[in-house]
Amino acid sequence: MDTFTPQQRSEIMRRVRSEDTKPEMTVRRLVHRRGFRYRLHAKELPGHPDLVFPRTKKIVFVHGCYWHSHGCPASALPETHRDYWEAKLRRNAERDKLTLRELRKAGWHVLTIWECQTRDRDRLASRLVRFLAEKRDG
Repeated sequence: MDTFTPQQRSEIMRRVRSEDTKPEMTVRRLVHRRGFRYRLHAKELPGHPDLVFPRTKKIVFVHGCYWHSHGCPASALPETHRDYWEAKLRRNAERDKLTLRELRKAGWHVLTIWECQTRDRDRLASRLVRFLAEKRDG
Protein backbone atom coordinates (compact mmCIF):
# COMPACT_ATOMS: atom_id res chain seq x y z
CA MET A 1 0.00 0.00 0.00
CA ASP A 2 1.25 3.45 -0.87
CA THR A 3 2.09 5.52 2.23
CA PHE A 4 1.56 8.82 0.37
CA THR A 5 -1.67 10.49 -0.60
CA PRO A 6 -2.37 10.69 -4.34
CA GLN A 7 -1.44 14.39 -4.26
CA GLN A 8 1.87 13.69 -2.49
CA ARG A 9 2.69 10.84 -4.88
CA SER A 10 1.88 13.09 -7.84
CA GLU A 11 4.23 15.77 -6.53
CA ILE A 12 7.01 13.22 -6.02
CA MET A 13 6.60 11.84 -9.54
CA ARG A 14 6.51 15.35 -11.02
CA ARG A 15 9.99 15.98 -9.60
CA VAL A 16 11.55 12.99 -11.39
CA ARG A 17 14.00 14.40 -13.91
CA SER A 18 14.88 13.02 -17.33
CA GLU A 19 17.98 15.18 -17.82
CA ASP A 20 20.83 16.21 -15.53
CA THR A 21 20.18 13.36 -13.09
CA LYS A 22 22.79 12.42 -10.47
CA PRO A 23 23.96 9.34 -12.41
CA GLU A 24 24.19 11.39 -15.61
CA MET A 25 26.18 14.13 -13.88
CA THR A 26 28.55 11.49 -12.47
CA VAL A 27 29.21 10.16 -15.98
CA ARG A 28 29.59 13.66 -17.44
CA ARG A 29 32.16 14.65 -14.81
CA LEU A 30 34.19 11.45 -15.27
CA VAL A 31 34.25 11.83 -19.05
CA HIS A 32 35.08 15.54 -18.97
CA ARG A 33 37.91 15.08 -16.46
CA ARG A 34 39.51 12.60 -18.83
CA GLY A 35 39.54 15.10 -21.68
CA PHE A 36 36.56 13.95 -23.72
CA ARG A 37 34.19 16.61 -25.01
CA TYR A 38 30.59 15.94 -25.90
CA ARG A 39 27.18 17.36 -26.78
CA LEU A 40 24.22 16.93 -24.47
CA HIS A 41 20.76 15.56 -25.25
CA ALA A 42 20.91 15.75 -29.03
CA LYS A 43 17.24 16.30 -29.89
CA GLU A 44 17.78 15.41 -33.55
CA LEU A 45 18.89 11.85 -32.71
CA PRO A 46 16.56 9.00 -31.75
CA GLY A 47 16.17 8.75 -27.98
CA HIS A 48 17.82 12.13 -27.35
CA PRO A 49 21.09 10.55 -26.14
CA ASP A 50 22.57 11.88 -22.91
CA LEU A 51 26.13 12.31 -24.24
CA VAL A 52 27.00 12.49 -27.92
CA PHE A 53 30.54 12.39 -29.33
CA PRO A 54 29.95 13.43 -32.96
CA ARG A 55 33.54 13.19 -34.18
CA THR A 56 33.84 9.53 -33.18
CA LYS A 57 30.13 8.71 -33.74
CA LYS A 58 29.75 7.43 -30.19
CA ILE A 59 26.85 7.83 -27.81
CA VAL A 60 26.45 7.20 -24.08
CA PHE A 61 23.04 6.72 -22.51
CA VAL A 62 22.72 6.90 -18.73
CA HIS A 63 19.63 4.92 -17.82
CA GLY A 64 17.83 4.81 -14.50
CA CYS A 65 17.50 1.18 -13.42
CA TYR A 66 13.84 1.51 -12.50
CA TRP A 67 12.63 3.55 -15.48
CA HIS A 68 14.41 1.39 -18.06
CA SER A 69 13.83 -2.03 -16.42
CA HIS A 70 17.44 -3.00 -15.75
CA GLY A 71 16.62 -6.06 -13.68
CA CYS A 72 18.77 -5.15 -10.67
CA PRO A 73 17.21 -4.72 -7.19
CA ALA A 74 16.64 -1.00 -7.85
CA SER A 75 14.27 -1.88 -10.69
CA ALA A 76 11.71 -3.76 -8.58
CA LEU A 77 8.10 -2.93 -9.43
CA PRO A 78 5.92 -1.22 -6.85
CA GLU A 79 3.14 -3.19 -5.22
CA THR A 80 0.42 -0.66 -6.08
CA HIS A 81 -0.90 -0.12 -9.61
CA ARG A 82 1.28 -2.99 -10.79
CA ASP A 83 -0.52 -3.40 -14.15
CA TYR A 84 0.04 0.26 -14.99
CA TRP A 85 3.75 0.17 -14.12
CA GLU A 86 4.40 -3.12 -15.90
CA ALA A 87 2.89 -1.75 -19.11
CA LYS A 88 4.66 1.62 -18.81
CA LEU A 89 8.08 0.13 -18.12
CA ARG A 90 7.62 -2.47 -20.88
CA ARG A 91 6.93 0.38 -23.34
CA ASN A 92 10.07 2.17 -22.12
CA ALA A 93 12.19 -0.96 -22.69
CA GLU A 94 10.68 -1.49 -26.16
CA ARG A 95 11.36 2.14 -27.07
CA ASP A 96 14.96 1.74 -25.86
CA LYS A 97 15.47 -1.28 -28.14
CA LEU A 98 14.04 0.57 -31.12
CA THR A 99 16.20 3.62 -30.42
CA LEU A 100 19.32 1.47 -30.14
CA ARG A 101 18.52 -0.25 -33.43
CA GLU A 102 17.97 3.08 -35.22
CA LEU A 103 21.19 4.58 -33.89
CA ARG A 104 23.29 1.54 -34.82
CA LYS A 105 21.73 1.46 -38.27
CA ALA A 106 22.80 5.11 -38.67
CA GLY A 107 26.40 4.17 -37.81
CA TRP A 108 26.54 5.19 -34.14
CA HIS A 109 28.34 3.12 -31.49
CA VAL A 110 26.31 3.09 -28.29
CA LEU A 111 27.15 2.42 -24.65
CA THR A 112 24.47 2.20 -21.99
CA ILE A 113 25.45 2.97 -18.41
CA TRP A 114 22.98 1.89 -15.74
CA GLU A 115 22.34 3.96 -12.63
CA CYS A 116 23.60 1.14 -10.37
CA GLN A 117 26.90 1.06 -12.31
CA THR A 118 27.69 4.66 -11.39
CA ARG A 119 28.42 3.73 -7.76
CA ASP A 120 31.82 2.17 -8.54
CA ARG A 121 33.51 5.24 -10.03
CA ASP A 122 36.86 3.60 -10.85
CA ARG A 123 35.25 0.75 -12.73
CA LEU A 124 32.89 3.17 -14.49
CA ALA A 125 35.75 5.45 -15.52
CA SER A 126 37.70 2.50 -16.97
CA ARG A 127 34.67 1.34 -18.94
CA LEU A 128 33.97 4.81 -20.31
CA VAL A 129 37.58 5.47 -21.33
CA ARG A 130 37.84 2.06 -22.99
CA PHE A 131 34.66 2.72 -25.00
CA LEU A 132 35.49 6.30 -25.94
CA ALA A 133 39.16 5.70 -26.82
CA GLU A 134 38.46 2.54 -28.84
CA LYS A 135 39.07 2.94 -32.57
CA ARG A 136 36.29 1.63 -34.78
CA ASP A 137 36.33 0.71 -38.44
CA GLY A 138 33.81 2.44 -40.66
